[in-house]
Amino acid sequence: MGKVEKVVFRYFTGFFVAGVLSIATSGAGFGSDRVAGELLVKPKAGVAKKALEKMFAENHVSIVGEIPRIGVKHIKVPEKALDLVKSALSHNPDIEYAEFNYQAEEVVIPNDTYYASAQWHHPKISSPAGWDITTGSNGVTIAIIDSGVDPSHPDLSAKLLPGYNFLNNTTNTADVRGHGTAVAGCAAALSNNAIGVAGVAWNNPVMPVVVLDSNGFAYYSTIAKGIIYAADHGAKVINISIAGSSSSTTLQNAVNYAWNKGVVVIAAAANNSTSTPYYPAACNNVVAVSATTSSDAIASFSNYGNWIDVAAPGVSIKTTTNGGGYGTGSGTSFSSPITAGLAALILSVNPALTNSQVVAIMTGNADDLGSPGFDIYYGYGRINVYKSVVAAKNTLPQRISALPAVSISSPLYNTEVNNTTVVHVSATDNAGISKVELFINGALYATGTTEPFDFSWDTKSYPDGIYSLEARAYDSSENMGKSEEIVVSVSNPVDTTAPLLSILYPIDHAVVSGTTTVGISVTDDIGVSKVELYIEGTRYAEITAAPFDFVWDTAKYPDGTYSLEARAYDFSQNMGVSAPVTITIVNNPKDAIPPVVTITSPANNSYVVNSKKIRVTATDNVAVSKIELYLDNMLESTVTNQDTLSYVWKTRKIGKGAHNITAKAYDVAGNMSVHTITVHK
Repeated sequence: MGKVEKVVFRYFTGFFVAGVLSIATSGAGFGSDRVAGELLVKPKAGVAKKALEKMFAENHVSIVGEIPRIGVKHIKVPEKALDLVKSALSHNPDIEYAEFNYQAEEVVIPNDTYYASAQWHHPKISSPAGWDITTGSNGVTIAIIDSGVDPSHPDLSAKLLPGYNFLNNTTNTADVRGHGTAVAGCAAALSNNAIGVAGVAWNNPVMPVVVLDSNGFAYYSTIAKGIIYAADHGAKVINISIAGSSSSTTLQNAVNYAWNKGVVVIAAAANNSTSTPYYPAACNNVVAVSATTSSDAIASFSNYGNWIDVAAPGVSIKTTTNGGGYGTGSGTSFSSPITAGLAALILSVNPALTNSQVVAIMTGNADDLGSPGFDIYYGYGRINVYKSVVAAKNTLPQRISALPAVSISSPLYNTEVNNTTVVHVSATDNAGISKVELFINGALYATGTTEPFDFSWDTKSYPDGIYSLEARAYDSSENMGKSEEIVVSVSNPVDTTAPLLSILYPIDHAVVSGTTTVGISVTDDIGVSKVELYIEGTRYAEITAAPFDFVWDTAKYPDGTYSLEARAYDFSQNMGVSAPVTITIVNNPKDAIPPVVTITSPANNSYVVNSKKIRVTATDNVAVSKIELYLDNMLESTVTNQDTLSYVWKTRKIGKGAHNITAKAYDVAGNMSVHTITVHK
């Protein structure tokens, strides 16, 4: 827990499930990749919304989501430009960081699916003795950030609280894969009810938070949202049996957010039998858990390293399964929730403890295995429920610190400000400052988590007038101090500068067809309120936020040449006009291919007597419009919109000798072909 300096590994890796019931994970391979065309970007404190929109518009990106609690924007970028945009944003002075969003594929191996005869791990970690002191409390919620939990499982249904599904943004938290149900059972299966299995924390409620999809994928951005959701909705313990080998500032910030709200975060070390740090287990403020066997050996698959905090049973663990059943599984996925259950028991017996005290109790009362003291396999040791609960009962809560001291040192009271003004906030506290918030006229403007607490205020985004500024500082115990209110006057010159814009694509004199995209590049010193596209002088559509990409169905327009023009407006209603672009629509090119016509009967140079049936066939790449039959150059028969012609030729009235039969076929474009044969009488 916080013993490893974080470094960014390759360009890509992500999250995989650390253990799955009945098909438990091992260290056999790991596939990963960054999410195509996605970045996680955190602007610096005080960067105005309009300035941020302008910056993103200049880089031709769009905001597809955000994590407001930690100030992260989830943006979409054309994949070909991803590295360039990431580099540009990373070097922008208004951006704290820009990083890839990651995903990974879980890796599993088959495991025994028969029910275990006993839950060996409870006696091993002294759960029964601990239960004599406490079996948990419904006031301490365990959040399971995973694939959901079976809502009808007899050992779990009565314990489930409302949660959230970040895969489809609903409150349906039913298990989409089975992993979350197994994890939840290890932590908190309903116990002493004559059925099923016993969890560590019998009476603690479970909050399912769905981030892992049915294929075993989870994105960093989704994991971070899940952590913040759990912290904001009352979870005291968070379990994350998911792990990835790439560090992430966004993930760390989400963990810090939960930690600063007093939450204990437990995570699986993963099952790759490697010392490579896996996240979020290796994040600061997370308890990283390795796996042990029934003989207290480290599991062969378990990860290890100086980032491990404690160990817990993780081999042949009997637990709940999706669909209301029970089974066994192996993996640090099970070691982690067993430890999370212990954290919940500690808080149940002494709710006044801080998260740092809970972690200290777990690590300080673990059974020391392996090398004496801390080691890279067991951390501080294999957890012991009884000793930890006894220690928690006898531990006094930490003294609540005094309120933070906070003040605004600039701008000064009753001064005039314009353009971009830096609001400097000073904040101190005996326990340290976790964050500082700046409020303008009572509305939250920006949040800073690291010193210096300098907020860049773009006053041009506000009408001229009087404004009040107030800063609020928080310490790690969520004590909050307020600054004195500072009143300033905003006075900016009238904006008369119109936006600059151009049509990026299609290029001038391009030939287009079907559905095409008209992309507009726009910049403005204040911000763009909307962009309009005009086709032949007629307004086609408008877009009010970047990217300014218009989808144009050219099939609704006749083939021909068209003029495109874009108009952009800023928030002062100044209008800029692009240079026109001329394009040509070609959806229906002229058909130049003639039909193929054949006289199939009679045969060429054959002899006819009395009467003869003449048969003609025709084919065309589009359609045959007409077939004509000529006998000795005289039109005898015509059919339209058919591909065959039949005609009975009475030959008794014709003279002896050679006679010509000619067939002509026409298509809808007017193309014509001819076939002529000679017969004899």
